[in-house]
Amino acid sequence: MTPLICEMVLSSITGMLHCTAGRAVLGLCVSRQLAPWLSSLRSSTSKVVQVSPGKENEVLVENLTVLGVDIKMARRRQPGVLRKVITNEQGLARFLQAKGASREVVASIISRYPRAITRSHHHLEERWRLWRNVFKRDDEIVKILERSPESFFRSSDNANLEKNIAFLWSLGLTSKDLHRLLTTAPRTFSNSAELNRQMVELLQDICVSLGGTDPEQFIKRIISRNVYILIRSTKRVKANVEFLRGALRLSDAELLHLLQGHGADILDLSSEYIKRNFRSAEQKLRSLGCCQEGVKKFIILYPPALYISPENLKNKIDCLLEGGVDIEQILEKPRVLDFSAETVRSRLRVLEKAGYDFKKQGIAILDSSRKRFEAKLEKLSEQPEE
Repeated sequence: MTPLICEMVLSSITGMLHCTAGRAVLGLCVSRQLAPWLSSLRSSTSKVVQVSPGKENEVLVENLTVLGVDIKMARRRQPGVLRKVITNEQGLARFLQAKGASREVVASIISRYPRAITRSHHHLEERWRLWRNVFKRDDEIVKILERSPESFFRSSDNANLEKNIAFLWSLGLTSKDLHRLLTTAPRTFSNSAELNRQMVELLQDICVSLGGTDPEQFIKRIISRNVYILIRSTKRVKANVEFLRGALRLSDAELLHLLQGHGADILDLSSEYIKRNFRSAEQKLRSLGCCQEGVKKFIILYPPALYISPENLKNKIDCLLEGGVDIEQILEKPRVLDFSAETVRSRLRVLEKAGYDFKKQGIAILDSSRKRFEAKLEKLSEQPEE
C-alpha cells in the first residue's frame, strides 16, 4: 500500500472518529484486517503522536490550551485524561457549541471535568437525546452542564441511563423531580436500575409495615423531599428508620407521618452522625429543663436538628435565650433555628431597640423572610406608644 493511499485511509478513519486534529486515532475503530499495516502506517506519517507511558500527551495539552481550558485545574481534577492518546476534545467543543454553549462555557466544562473529552460523538448525541426526555430545551441542559458537568459526563452507560429514566417516570415522579435528581444527585442514574428498584421496594415495605395505605405516594414524597435517598444503601436507610422509632419512642402512625414530612430529609445521613446529633440535642434540651416528651416534640417538629452540627444548634439556642426568648417558645416554633446565628442576633438587637416583648407578642416575627420582617418592624414603629 502506497504512502498516499495510507494517508487517505488514515484521513477517512480520523474523520469518522471526530478525533483531535493533528493526531491519528486508530485503536477503537480499526478493523483486524488493517492490523498488519498499522505499524508501518504510524511510522510513515507525521500525524501520529507517540506518548510515553506516564507522560502527558503534549499535542492534547496544546489543543486544550487553544480551547481555553485551565490545564492546571484539569491536571488536578483528572490527571490521567491528559495522558490519553484517543480523545475527542474538538468534537466535544463543536457538539456543545452547536447546542448553544459559548467557548467560555466549553472551556469551563472541560477544565472541571476533563473526562468529558473521552466521550464519542455517538455517545454525546445519544445522551443528549435521553436528557431531552426530561428537559424541554437545549439551553436548559447547557446551563446544567455549566453548573455541574459531572451530572452529564460521569457515566458512560447510556442504556442504563435510559432504564433509570423509564423506571423513575414509572414511579409517578414529576419532571421537576427528575430535573433535581439529574442535577443534584446524578449518581442516581449511574446506579443500576436494579439497585434503585431495591431502594424503592424498601420504602414500599416501610410504608406498609407502618400501616400506610398508599406506598406509591409515600415513595414520591420521600424522593421529592430527599433526592439523595437513591444513592444511599438500603442498610443505612433501614437503620435510620429504626433509630428514629426507638430514640423518639414513636408509634407507627407518628413515624409514618414524620417520614412523609421533614423526616425524609435526614434518611440519607450517616446513622452514626444522626445518633451523635440526637444525643447532643437531647443533652442541650435536658439541661434547659425539657422532659423527654419535649425532646420528642422538638425533633418531630424540627428534624433539621439532626443534620446541623451540634455546635451550630447550641449556638442558635443560646443566642435566642440571651435575647429574651423562652425555651418553650423555641419548642413551639423551632423554625426560628433555620436562620443563621448572625441573622438572629441582628434581629434581636433591632427588636430590643424597638421595645419588643417576646413574652407578650411571641416569636413569630423572628421566623420570617427579611422582607416580611422589615414590614412587620415598620408596622411596630407606626403603633402608638402605650
